[in-house]
Order: sequence, then C-alpha cells, then structure tokens
Amino acid sequence: MKIEWTSNADRQMYQIAEYIFKKFGAKRRKEFLREVRHTTNLIKQSPNIGPIDPLFEDCSIDYRSVIINGLNKMIYRIDGDTIYITAFWDTRREPNNQAEVMKK
Repeated sequence: MKIEWTSNADRQMYQIAEYIFKKFGAKRRKEFLREVRHTTNLIKQSPNIGPIDPLFEDCSIDYRSVIINGLNKMIYRIDGDTIYITAFWDTRREPNNQAEVMKK
C-alpha cells in the first residue's frame, strides 16, 4: 500500500504543526510530526485500523479516521492499493462544519 496526501490534508496538517510551534515550541512540533509519521505507517501496514467515521456515513466512499495526540483527527480513504489522507483537523473545532467542507 502507498500513502498519498491531498493538498488540503497536507496544508491542514502543517497549519496545525505551525500552531503547535508558536504555542509550545519546536520540540513539541517535532513530537507531533513524529506521531503523524508513526500513525501514517500504522495505517499503511493495517489500512482498516481506523473505524469508518460516522461523520461521513452518508457518503458513497468509506472514510476512516484516527486520532493523533488526542487532539487531531486524520481522515483517510482506501482506493485499491492507495490510501489517501484527505483531511486533518483539530478535534476541538466543530466536527460537522469541518466534515461539510470536506464533502463539497
């Protein structure tokens, strides 16, 4: 399996990393990025590790999600031998609004 990040998910993840850097410093940002890489590797090895996300149950595509560091959600879908990371957001924000933006 291979992993591909959408430009949207990539941008969202780096915005969160930048926020962490400004609030908590370089060490914490590095830890966060390490957690993202680790989780991505876990998904690559076991693509169904994340449950189907209920925010997207009305979609024709199964979107799965995993929580990173307790505060961020990585949304992904599987298509053949490729795993697409489609969104990445802070779980403290309104999830329905974020899901609606992604569905458009």
